[in-house]
Amino acid sequence: MSKYRLVLLRHGEGAWNKENRFCSWVDQKLSEDGMKEAQDCGRLLKEQGYKFDLVFTSILSRSIQTAWLVLEAMGQEWVPIVKSWRLNERHYGALIGLNRAEMALQHGEEKVKLWRRSYDITPPLIDESHPYYLEIYNDRRYTACDMLKENLPRAESLKEVLDRLLPYWNSTVAPEIQKGKTVLISAHGNSCRALLKHLEGVSDEDIANVTLPTGIPVQLELDENLKPVKPRQLLGDQAKIQAAIRKVEDQGKAKQAT
Repeated sequence: MSKYRLVLLRHGEGAWNKENRFCSWVDQKLSEDGMKEAQDCGRLLKEQGYKFDLVFTSILSRSIQTAWLVLEAMGQEWVPIVKSWRLNERHYGALIGLNRAEMALQHGEEKVKLWRRSYDITPPLIDESHPYYLEIYNDRRYTACDMLKENLPRAESLKEVLDRLLPYWNSTVAPEIQKGKTVLISAHGNSCRALLKHLEGVSDEDIANVTLPTGIPVQLELDENLKPVKPRQLLGDQAKIQAAIRKVEDQGKAKQAT
């Protein structure tokens, strides 16, 4: 029997989503389409009768901006928002800023799919020669983490995302849900996928086939032990959701640069 409801949300489209580039820890704002996705999501959740008590986001602007727009569309701007780097997108290391389709052309679609969707394969590490290294590691937001800046990731597999996310889930998020609070997690494709893997017990192999489009809320109904009592539900127009899933899956396919 369902005791709690939790909503996971991958942020609305960002500029680099539109350009099909690995964004990761580079701080990008939402595109115009991404802002509309977040507003539409808020209106949908309002129609569904959701009343949130607490929202968790990463410390990346696109995650926070999505939460703001969702709450505004719901008329729930007063709801507290708690931010943590532990909900950040997966760190794609040296791949940050690169175009997925061009990489597929160069390295092959299977290699890019492994880098993007596998569970335990870590991409090449970012180093100080990378064009976005200083932009990330000189950012003041990373001086306020519960980990020294020099110990923050330089690249991550999905497994490593779950390893840094799970302590935060157990210590901070899960207890709020178990108090009976209705929680929204406005985060990123891979932090949400990692959490789904943990909650639903998705296998290491099958997690590669879990795709979350931008701006589509995922409803989870949980028992008293925070285990799902029914399959996750992506809320909204199902034909549009399937089209959005196909669009995400096609991002890693080879296309000639124009």
